[in-house]
Amino acid sequence: MFYRSLIRPILFQQDPEQAHEGTIHLLETLTATQSELLRLAPVQTRAALQTEVAGIKFPNPVGLAAGFDKNGKALPFWHTCGFGFAEVGTITAQPQPGNPKPRVFRYPEQEAVVNRLGFNSEGAEVVAERIERVRRSGFPLPIPIGINIGKTKIVEGEEAVLEDYRAGFQRLAPLADFVTINVSSPNTPGLRLWQEKAKLSALLGMLAQEAKGLPQSVPLFLKIAPDMNQADMDDMIEVALENGLAGLIATNTTIAREGATANMESPGGLSGKPLCEKSLGVLRYLYRQSQGRLPIIGVGGINSAEAAYERIKAGASLVQVYTGMIYEGPFLPRQINSGLLRLMERDGVKSIAEAVGAESG
Repeated sequence: MFYRSLIRPILFQQDPEQAHEGTIHLLETLTATQSELLRLAPVQTRAALQTEVAGIKFPNPVGLAAGFDKNGKALPFWHTCGFGFAEVGTITAQPQPGNPKPRVFRYPEQEAVVNRLGFNSEGAEVVAERIERVRRSGFPLPIPIGINIGKTKIVEGEEAVLEDYRAGFQRLAPLADFVTINVSSPNTPGLRLWQEKAKLSALLGMLAQEAKGLPQSVPLFLKIAPDMNQADMDDMIEVALENGLAGLIATNTTIAREGATANMESPGGLSGKPLCEKSLGVLRYLYRQSQGRLPIIGVGGINSAEAAYERIKAGASLVQVYTGMIYEGPFLPRQINSGLLRLMERDGVKSIAEAVGAESG
């Protein structure tokens, strides 16, 4: 209530992107000056919340989605909000400014956001050096860190795009607990063409081969769009299984405007409440069609324990939030985890793993 009544009105008087960048800058400063406080902050976990996915142990199933901390500036902070893992990015191999501003739009009446940021990124080298400094400092990163990589906008041609992804992966993967391959943002021209079966197979095959050369195991996840038809999703499952991917992240933002009753002409990817049902439907389909062989991270419109629990029962092994944080505040993950414990106790469920896919029909 404190956030909704006092903090949010102040932030919402500012341009959305400016408010977000100001928040990240504040958190970056806190991680530099309040390191001991962050070091002592406990990770939110209980035995029932702990789970293991792709060989990684998660203290709880609620993660920060890619896009919030694009350049990994606040990594030591996120566990204090209650997150069980955090995903940074999307990071491109080369630095790039993204699309022209304004490029982020709030729709409070829908608890939604439209963005057309276009992978604004400091680039793989800068972000890698930042993460390396944190790790060298001995400062603990007590939750798993995922790194999300995408295509540099100016790179064209199939071989050049493959090399671009390879460069980003080679620099960042050794620093990650898992890597997410982003071919589903609607804001980079031509990116979603890489969801086509042949292109996707070439990309995933190349990155899977690169992963084999790493000194430690780094699972690969694929983030998909919510706007595909079932045949395309079937192809995606097939290619992911053929190339040994650890799992899928469902879903990215949508270019559709179904369920969005507000005036949302701004082009770009829609996130938040209007995406919830669409993303849930994609998750259900993927879980059924893959017969549980591909762990799924559910994301899109999750803003409560009930929404997270529904996603888990539909087949998500983990969940992520982003837009919900904008509307509900930084302790939304703690609220979700506490609510999950209550809902699981109500249903007699002893662990997150036990709940996964319990109502996938």
